Amino acid sequence: MEIGKQLKDARIHYGMTQEFVAEKLHVSRQTISNWENEKSYPDIISVIELSNLYSVSLDDLLKGDKKMIEHLEESTNLVKSNQKLIGAIIANIIFIILLVILSAFIPGNKYFLVGVFCLMVVSSSALFYQIIKKF
Repeated sequence: MEIGKQLKDARIHYGMTQEFVAEKLHVSRQTISNWENEKSYPDIISVIELSNLYSVSLDDLLKGDKKMIEHLEESTNLVKSNQKLIGAIIANIIFIILLVILSAFIPGNKYFLVGVFCLMVVSSSALFYQIIKKF
């Protein structure tokens, strides 16, 4: 059985509304609806909280839904996440080097140099945000 149907059936079985469950899990009602309609999947912490709320074992909740298992594997795979972050760092360094080289060919245009500097700051800031978010 797919997790969305299990979540909806358990919620209805216990006479809970989506609003009630959303309050308990500190998410929006739309998030609960999306999980039940399998438009998105809950993270592992939410799965544990749902398991407790509905008195359903994690084993029963997760087994049988391959998409949910794949989602959890992808969202909790630290090695893959670190590889993506390293790739983003390398791409950012290459981007900055290319912008510096490009700016060397157009030294007289101050507006272009300001634009290049702004792009470097924005790309570096986005990367640092991802690094900080990880911790």
